[in-house]
Amino acid sequence: MADRKTTRSPKRRTSRLTRFPEVTGKIVDSVEMDAEVIAILFQDKTQLSFDLDPQVTVYPELADFKTGNLRSMKKWPALRSKPTMLRWP
Repeated sequence: MADRKTTRSPKRRTSRLTRFPEVTGKIVDSVEMDAEVIAILFQDKTQLSFDLDPQVTVYPELADFKTGNLRSMKKWPALRSKPTMLRWP
């Protein structure tokens, strides 16, 4: 009996990319960045900016290492800092 070849449908990839079609074709004049914003300035005097809101996540854990091997005793839920920008206008 001949081997059957099965065809699999390609896995659907859910894209996490956000596209900005409004800036397609624009010519970049300069890019500026600091700890709070990334700004892309275009030659037509428009700007695409990204306001940054860094957050901290802490993973608390109690561990025993008396034997030389780290042994987890208890883990707590992750603690996340509050975002400074609570709501986008």
